[in-house]
Amino acid sequence: MNNTLDKHIDETTKRTALLVAIASSFLGPFMVSASNIALPAIALDFRMDAVLLTLVPMAYILLGAIFLLPLGRIADIYGRKKLFAWGGGIFAASSILCGLAPSGEMLIVFRAFQGIGSSMIFGISVAILMSVFPASARGKVLGITVSAVYVGLAAGPLLGGFMTEQLGWRSIFLFSGFFGSAITVSVVWKLKGEWAEARGEPFDIIGAGAYSIAIAAVMYGFHLLPGNRGFLFLLIGLAGLWLFVKWEMRVRFPVLEWKLFRHNRVFILSNLATLINYGATYAIGFLISLYLQYTKGLSPQNAGLVLMAQPIVQAVFSPYAGKLSDRVEPQVVASCGMGLTVIGLALFVFLGQETPLWFIVGTLALHGLGFALFSSPNTNAVMGSVDKRLYGVASGIVSTMRLLGNSFSIGTATIVFSIYIGQVRITPERYPAFLTSVRVIFAVFFLLCLGGVYASLARGKMR
Repeated sequence: MNNTLDKHIDETTKRTALLVAIASSFLGPFMVSASNIALPAIALDFRMDAVLLTLVPMAYILLGAIFLLPLGRIADIYGRKKLFAWGGGIFAASSILCGLAPSGEMLIVFRAFQGIGSSMIFGISVAILMSVFPASARGKVLGITVSAVYVGLAAGPLLGGFMTEQLGWRSIFLFSGFFGSAITVSVVWKLKGEWAEARGEPFDIIGAGAYSIAIAAVMYGFHLLPGNRGFLFLLIGLAGLWLFVKWEMRVRFPVLEWKLFRHNRVFILSNLATLINYGATYAIGFLISLYLQYTKGLSPQNAGLVLMAQPIVQAVFSPYAGKLSDRVEPQVVASCGMGLTVIGLALFVFLGQETPLWFIVGTLALHGLGFALFSSPNTNAVMGSVDKRLYGVASGIVSTMRLLGNSFSIGTATIVFSIYIGQVRITPERYPAFLTSVRVIFAVFFLLCLGGVYASLARGKMR
C-alpha cells in the first residue's frame, strides 16, 4: 500500500502513527536531558577526564546530525515505516548496550550508534505524520508531538536524577532501550501501510557522504570554539558544504533538491527562522542554570525547579499553537512566537545579582509561550511547503537546522565566556565577569532573534 492517499487511511492507522510520534518525541529529549544529569556519575564510575566525558553527549548529537538528511532521503525512497522500524531497533539495541557498557570508550561507541538510530526515528516520525494526516489536521498533531518533546525535557532531569541516585545511571539507558523496543514493535505490528513517494529513484551516495563530512566538521568546529582548531574545522565544513552544493546541482536525483531553495520562499525562510530561533534560545537553560547557582546561590535541584517553568509552559500551549496554525497562517502564529522570544531575551539582558526569582520564572514562562507559538506552526509551514515525495528530506533539513542552531548557540556562549572570563573555572572572584558575559550573550541573542522575526514574517503566506 504505497503512496497511500489521506482519504484511504483509516483512523486506527492515524491513531497509531500519532501515538508512535508522541512516544518518539518524548523519548529523544528525555534521553538527552536525563543522560546529561548522569554524566558526573558516569565520569566517577569509569574515571573519565573532562575531555573524554564531553564525547559521551557529543557522539550522540554529532552522529544524529550527520545522518538526518541522508536517512530522510533513504526513507523517501525505500519507505518511511521501514526506516523508522530499523531506526527504532538500532536505538533500542544501542541504548541497552549503553546500559551494559564495560568502559567509557565503549559507552561513547554505543552512544554514536544511538545517535544514528535517533536520526532515523525522530526525524522520520514527522514525515510519517505528514503522510498519514490531511493538511487540515497537521498543525494540531505537530503541536501534540512538540508538547511531548517538552514533557520529555521537563521529565528528564527529575526522573534521570532519581534513577541515577536510586538505581544507578545505567537504568536510564536500559529504560530508554525497553521504551524504544516497545515503539518499534508498535510500528511493525500496528502501523498499516507504507509511504515512499520517491520509490525507484537512485540514492546519491557521493552527495550524502560529502554532506555528512561537512556537517560533522561544522558541528565539531562549534564544539571546539573559540580555539584555532574550532575555526579550522568550521572552515573545512563550510568548504565541504560548498562542494556539496556544487555536486548536488549536477545530479539528477540529489540528496537535497536545490529547487526547494531556489523557488520555495516559504521553505527557505522557515528553515532560516528555525536556525535563528534555536541559535538564539538553546543556550538559555545552560546560562540561567549557571546564573541561578553561581549568582543566586541556588542548589542544582532548586535551579532545576526554576528552569522547569519554560518546558511546562511549552508543553501546555504547543498543542493549541499547532491547532491554531491549521486555521491561521503559520507565518502569523510563528512570528508572534518569535516576537515574544525577542522580548524575553531583552528582559534577560538586564539580569543582575538582585533580580528577583519571580522575574526569572516569569521570563522563562514567556520564553516557553513564545517557543510554543513558534515551533509547531513553523514546522507545519516547512512540511506543508514541499511535495509528498520530499517529506523525509524536509523533515531531515528542519531537524538539522535545529541541531546547527543548538551548536551555534553554545558556541556563541563559549566565545563570550572566553573573552570575559578566560579558560578557567568560574570561581567567586569571577562572578562579576560571569554576570557581564551572560548579559552580553543575551544581547547577541536578542539582536539575532530580531532578524529571525523578519525571516518569519517575510516567508509569505501558505494559503
